[in-house]
Amino acid sequence: MTISSIAEITRHWAEETPDKLALVFEERSWTYAELDAASSRVGRALVDAGVRPGDRVAFLDKNVPEYFLLLLGGAKVGAVGVAVNWRLAPPEMEYILGNAEAKVLVIGEDFLGHLAKMSVPELAKVVVIGDAASSGHEMFAGWAGRFPATDPGYVGKPDETCYQLYTSGTTGLPKGVELTNDNFFSMLPVATSAWQFDQDSVSLVCMPLFHIAGSGWGLVALYTGGTDILQREVDPQEILRAIAEYRITNTLFVPAVLQFLLMTPGVDDIDYSSLRSIQYGASPISEDVLVRSMKTFGTDLVQVYGLTETTGAVTLLPAADHDPGGARAGLLRSCGKPWEGCELRIVDTATFEDVPEGEVGEIWARGRQIMKGYWRNPEATAQAKPADGWFRTGDAGYMRDGYVYIHDRVKDMVISGGENIYPAEIENVLMKHAEVADAAVIGVPSDRWGETVKAIVVRATGSEATEAALIAYCRENLAAYKCPTSVDWVEALPRNPSGKILKTELREPFWRGHERRVS
Repeated sequence: MTISSIAEITRHWAEETPDKLALVFEERSWTYAELDAASSRVGRALVDAGVRPGDRVAFLDKNVPEYFLLLLGGAKVGAVGVAVNWRLAPPEMEYILGNAEAKVLVIGEDFLGHLAKMSVPELAKVVVIGDAASSGHEMFAGWAGRFPATDPGYVGKPDETCYQLYTSGTTGLPKGVELTNDNFFSMLPVATSAWQFDQDSVSLVCMPLFHIAGSGWGLVALYTGGTDILQREVDPQEILRAIAEYRITNTLFVPAVLQFLLMTPGVDDIDYSSLRSIQYGASPISEDVLVRSMKTFGTDLVQVYGLTETTGAVTLLPAADHDPGGARAGLLRSCGKPWEGCELRIVDTATFEDVPEGEVGEIWARGRQIMKGYWRNPEATAQAKPADGWFRTGDAGYMRDGYVYIHDRVKDMVISGGENIYPAEIENVLMKHAEVADAAVIGVPSDRWGETVKAIVVRATGSEATEAALIAYCRENLAAYKCPTSVDWVEALPRNPSGKILKTELREPFWRGHERRVS
């Protein structure tokens, strides 16, 4: 296959299999010829809006096909797609759009209220998906429909950025992860083989498109000439219905979704015979959920570990290594062996030397999948990529017999339901509250979400702040999933001589008895 850039995907398959179904969303569908033409119209519309190679074009909505039209059309003119997390609060969205210097924003009508609370002077054009009559902006269909389906003709170079996904930083400000064509198209050939994709694949895309697990996953079937079935959001009943109706062959879930599916009425009555494999990752999985998933779905389960900065998976635990109750049951605690084309090492964070096998250190990765860097943040890039192409994942683990085991996190990041949450963001908000003297945020175990956010707070003198009030305050300033689900009160936070909060000490009572300090 000769596809080496996002711009070439629909061009290739529109020529090879023009009438093959490429994308389905609710009552709408596109063949490869139709998807190629529609994305070309979007590319022409972007040029008319002043977009030039290297400019950022942003998308803010739940999962809808217009995302792929913008991504593919933008690639045909050299634009970089920026998917904004729709779960964020308006100030967080505003920061991302401003930091990316987005020229065009395609936004769902449900989020126009968020836009009204933002100031983004860099935007030259706002286009609305849905009813734009009262917004003063063009509707997407009419906007793209004004232009011919003539391919703009741009071909992306291997080292050019094609995606910019935002991940929260430990300083509280999101960082734009620049992913190149080479990042993606060095990974996709490996993925299609490891995940059993081909032209006959029917892939369910239900994870959020602002995640690499959503938008990156959606590219796999398109790259192979298969079919994507897109769902607006995670809905267990709709997922089960789609598996049966569309004869889904491949899909990816975070462990929390697998757990929700197992709890859904009728889960045992669905025909799963079309499934080839289910990929899972983004957060740890309990053995109970894994074993029940294997029994219920009756298909291969494949675990992956990776980050946005690594363009997704850098390890693979294949179905053959899933042996609950058997001689190799211990491997279920592993996230697998290094992905083809990726090198992994376990490093002492003090000396930057490799640690002996079986000892815990920071997981470092190297390969063509590693991001170009953080957009306009050379300091953060240099810290994450210290030397010789190695990337510091921030995750602590160890290796044994070639398998990688996640042990803890070097960073304080909390993973709740597959979402990465950085305590610094929440602490910054809490410290602005007049009745808070000091605050720390940690992750605590949750049977449902893996982890949930807990705030540990020192009240200001004379304060009678309540748990409900602080949580409500956080919800006014942060995405709901980042907000504490509980608040504990203390007289003082434990700190070391340099003043750093001893979060290990704070976490200890909640994680005591858990073998791993991640969920």
